[in-house]
Amino acid sequence: MKLDDFIHNTGQWLKGRGAFSNIVMSSRIRLARNLSQKPFPNKARKKELNDILVAVEEATKEIEFFKKSVFFKINDLDNVDKQFLIERHLMSHEHASNPEGKALIVSEEEVLSVMVNEEDHLRIQVMQSGFNLNETWRIADTIDDALSQRLDFAYSIHWGYLTACPTNTGTAMRGSVMLHLPALVMTKQINKVLAAISKLSFASRGFYGEGTQASGNFYQISNQVSLGHSEADALQNIGGLIRQVIEQEEQARQALLVQNRPMLEDKIFRSHGILKNALIISSQETVELLSMVRLGVDLEIIKDVDRNSINELFIMIQPAHLQKIEGKKLSASERDTKRASLIRQKIGG
Repeated sequence: MKLDDFIHNTGQWLKGRGAFSNIVMSSRIRLARNLSQKPFPNKARKKELNDILVAVEEATKEIEFFKKSVFFKINDLDNVDKQFLIERHLMSHEHASNPEGKALIVSEEEVLSVMVNEEDHLRIQVMQSGFNLNETWRIADTIDDALSQRLDFAYSIHWGYLTACPTNTGTAMRGSVMLHLPALVMTKQINKVLAAISKLSFASRGFYGEGTQASGNFYQISNQVSLGHSEADALQNIGGLIRQVIEQEEQARQALLVQNRPMLEDKIFRSHGILKNALIISSQETVELLSMVRLGVDLEIIKDVDRNSINELFIMIQPAHLQKIEGKKLSASERDTKRASLIRQKIGG
């Protein structure tokens, strides 16, 4: 596969399947790992970074799960390519900067991605559609075991896996779930929910993770502490929290349907109408309107669009994706026009 092949694929995590997929877009497990006796990336020299990169590439060639994966050296990618991979949630903004000695490995269905020499030597990420943390962890654990047989990971019997950031030390596992919470936002309960999440030592972030604000009513909730907790404990804790948030969102949706259905339907149909007919539209406006249409689909108020198509659009309307689809660089105004055209094609405008 080549980078451009991903344009025509839908990542597995966008399929709109799995438990509670009306509220949970995706589940993710991320593991941080470092090679023993090697300096962390922020202290490593160019040769050391490249040695680590070569060692990781050789190790992955022997593992079945990586057979249908693509190995990208970040130095070989232009700015649009890098932004494209960020928009697909396959790598971080940090990984795209200072690209020397960095790489990204992506599996065919985008279930697995591995950042090499980001903050840690390895950032192993597995994503699945819906509320599916246990299966996501099973895949990540299998890959971690296979890599640990070929690479000597930095590990302390007292502290667990050693990481560049002390907050990741221990299991170095971060479980996160992407939730669509429009009803909690509309009923003005979201701030209370986020405050409770913070008190329980969980983090809430926006659609693109750390350092981003919530947009389109999407919130990514994850554990913050891994030291002193087993993977099973962490999964149980975050799973219990997510179930509570799902229940509150479901209750808020039912309250809107019972108490204020005309307002809710008007907001949904207006959003649908604008998306079907707009000739020029910005990414921010699109994300907010798509959020309402997705809610309409989930509540069966809108019946001629499927959730999978809406999920895809959240990614496809981003700037780098539009330029990859068009095959050339586009100005902001050209992107706004192309975006509107793409939306009309997808949802029948």
